[in-house]
Parts: sequence; C-alpha cells; structure tokens
Amino acid sequence: MRAALIQLCSGDDPAANLPVTLGFVAKAAEAGAELILTPEVTNCVSTSRKRQAAVLQREDDDITLAGLQEAAKAHGVWISVGSLAVKTDDPDGRFANRSYLIAPSGEVTARYDKIHMFDVNVSETESYRESAGYRPGTRAVVADTDTARIGLTICYDLRFPHLYRALAQAGAQIITVPSAFSTGTGPAHWEVLLRSRAIETGCFVLAAAQTGQNTDKRATYGHALAVAPWGEVLADAGTEPCVTLVDLDLATVEKSRKRIPSLSHDRSFERP
Repeated sequence: MRAALIQLCSGDDPAANLPVTLGFVAKAAEAGAELILTPEVTNCVSTSRKRQAAVLQREDDDITLAGLQEAAKAHGVWISVGSLAVKTDDPDGRFANRSYLIAPSGEVTARYDKIHMFDVNVSETESYRESAGYRPGTRAVVADTDTARIGLTICYDLRFPHLYRALAQAGAQIITVPSAFSTGTGPAHWEVLLRSRAIETGCFVLAAAQTGQNTDKRATYGHALAVAPWGEVLADAGTEPCVTLVDLDLATVEKSRKRIPSLSHDRSFERP
C-alpha cells in the first residue's frame, strides 16, 4: 500500500490551517496514496489556553474534521487525522487531544484520545504542562482499514513502549505516531525512539509531524518519519512542510515477527 506523511507548520488559526492541509491531502491522493496521515494538532498549535478557548470547537462542529471527512470521500482514501485539539464537556474545561481514522466513505471509524500527557521541563527555558489544558485518554485503540490493522498513538506516547506492545499484540501492522515534537528533544530522541518501537513490535511506524516556527512561542522538530518493521528508515521528510510518499509491503510485518518472535515470549516477573 502507498502511504503519505503530511508535514505541516500549523499556526493557531484553524480556519487558516485547513486550506493548507487540504491542499497537501489532494496532492497525496493525486500521487496514489491510499492512506494519508496528518500530524498532531493538525487544526491548531498554540500555547495559549485563552486562544484555544476562543478558536477550538467541539467534535461535531470542528471545521477541520468536517473538511477532512469531505476530502476522504472526494478522493476515496483513508485519512489518519493525527490529532485535533477539540473542546469537551469536562467540568474542568480541559480539551481532548484526539486522533481520528476516516474511511473513504467519509465516516469516522476510530477515535483515540492521547493517553500520556507531555508534562516536562526540557530545559530552564523550555517546559510544557499538557495536562493543564488537556485531559488524558484511558483506552488504547486499534482499527481496521480494508488493507491493514492500525494502532493509534500520539507523540509523547512514544516513550511508553508497553502501549506499543499491546497494540502489536492486538494485531496492529501499522502504528501511527503523529507528533509536534520538541526541538529540544527531537535531535536526540525522535528517530531512535521511532526505530525502537518498530523493532520491538515488528510494525511499520508512521510518524507525520509538525515542523518549523508554529507560533512566536512554539517551534517543532519536523522530520516526519516512516520506519519498517526491521528498523530501517524508509523516509525522512526533513524540515519543510511537504508530502512524503512511502510504499509499504505489509508482508514484511509477518516476516519480521517470525524472525524475532518476541511478541509471543512474554513472561511474568516480580517487580523490584
């Protein structure tokens, strides 16, 4: 199957971001992509809770989700919406960081809310408290397309390998890792973590990414990456907004797992 990783430099205005995203989707579809993947917070990258409260919408009203549903139907493709920041009915007013899988019919066939919140101090000048604005999800998700079973994750989830193991053991052949990765951690950790998750699970790992100076207070690393089940990097998008195509031979998933059948070698043990 042919997949397309979309790399964006989304700002904090969903209405301005959407035409750019739809343009890349159309380009990917014209190039023969069957599965098109967008990055984390495709609709809005912002560090301001006040700004998010003003521009974000609930799922039923979200213009980005509606636009991508229409695009999936128009082009006859599957679209993995890496994530959208959407309002919820939570009493504390926190948003959801939610991934969607859209079928060629335009129907949303799966939803996944990011489980692990990025609450870190990267350096004295770079810190994040994702849980202050977003409430974490509680459920891992796998979903079927007409050609593959896909496990859904988002960005910081990448550092929790037990989640990826669970998805692979549930039959995932592809795991998505849409991201808005920090420029502080990206050079050191991005590629090695993605390759590790692919090797450990025997899955294709597809990571669409945000890139560049998204707002005056937020920059992202880019380098949307596709990794094969044996750990080879199949594609690296660099740092410019773009569409990156990659052809996946899903038979290599089973071949890799037969060579190293570690997914069936779990043993219980006493914790230290």
